[in-house]
Amino acid sequence: MDFSAVLFAFSLTLFAGLATGIGSALSLLTKRTNTRFLSVALGFSAGVMLYVSFVEIFVKAKDSLTEALGDKLGVWVTVGGFFFGVFVIALIDKLIPKAENPHEIHTVEEMDGKSEDHKKNLIRMGMFTALAIAIHNFPEGLATFTAALRDPSLGVPIAVAIAIHNIPEGIAVAVPIFYATGSRRKAFKLSFLSGLSEPVGALVGYLILYRFFNDAMFGFIFASVAGIMVYISLDELLPSAREYGEHHLSIYGLIAGMAVMALSLLLFL
Repeated sequence: MDFSAVLFAFSLTLFAGLATGIGSALSLLTKRTNTRFLSVALGFSAGVMLYVSFVEIFVKAKDSLTEALGDKLGVWVTVGGFFFGVFVIALIDKLIPKAENPHEIHTVEEMDGKSEDHKKNLIRMGMFTALAIAIHNFPEGLATFTAALRDPSLGVPIAVAIAIHNIPEGIAVAVPIFYATGSRRKAFKLSFLSGLSEPVGALVGYLILYRFFNDAMFGFIFASVAGIMVYISLDELLPSAREYGEHHLSIYGLIAGMAVMALSLLLFL
């Protein structure tokens, strides 16, 4: 396999994972949470993920699997791979306690010291949130890496969408750590490091699976990636976008994300 392609895919995954640092910086360097921006951005990310999952990734997975396994079995395995991805990411969310779930909404205003709910066990909360993000980002890293390795034109928009969705996760780590310790450096460092699980997931997945990479393996992984991204969009991004801002802002972002994704795919025809 071309080393430059592997390096490119890994670089994109690293960029996506370390976007948690952007969320941390936003929470530590601003006085108020720009909820309108986050609402539009998260909707945009969901639009990119949903469009590319159903229009491009699922179709490419089906093409690879039907070519490798035949028409009937290939379609069955594609659908099975899609719901396998949904099951994996749903199981991870289920196993993470709600208090430490990185998808619980957090804002900069929580650092004012007035919220009693966030005065209890804040160090534990921040550390477990960082761990939860690390676990959750592991399959996302493999998804981004695999997409970029198989088709670089898909890898870039997927990496950007994952990066956007990692921004509020950075806030989720930084807010309780800063409030508990008073240290912006420590809050930023833990938030930044939690995103490293994404490239680690890519690296571990590649080292384990690269010997088995063929049309059937790529097809199944691609189908699973589509399932993971659809679940993330419907369970995390859109609800978070609506919580952060007005309902219509998240929908405008969603449509814009779909339009940008559609345009980028058309330009690569």
